[in-house]
Amino acid sequence: MGRQLDLDLLKENPHWDYLSEEEKSYHQNNDLPPKPLIDQRCASRATILDTAKQYVTNDRQNTHGKPEDSFSRIADYWSAYLKEGITPKDVAIMMTLLKIARIDANASNVDNWIDACGYLACGGEISTESGGDAC
Repeated sequence: MGRQLDLDLLKENPHWDYLSEEEKSYHQNNDLPPKPLIDQRCASRATILDTAKQYVTNDRQNTHGKPEDSFSRIADYWSAYLKEGITPKDVAIMMTLLKIARIDANASNVDNWIDACGYLACGGEISTESGGDAC
């Protein structure tokens, strides 16, 4: 019943009409938390940043764990593979560069802009060792 209520609320969102049939199907048939509805044609900087904030503080953290733990684990794997020392800060920078390369190929895909903001925010937190809301 709660899922139907969520779906009804999603359909009331003004961006619902702009979603592709594939995106609508995702929202209708997926039991995962719904992806935010973002108008790919005109995403404001506030929408991009707000969505990135939701991703890095809720969605991604619930899926992948705390960024500092995840980035440390990635750094360990990359260090072993490259036989070079990679830090969690390096991971944040390189993941951002990956998103920048994707933006270069398709600047109209707002998800790449959102993800880049998220990686930069995680890198900033890790690099300043703020521990989230501790500052």
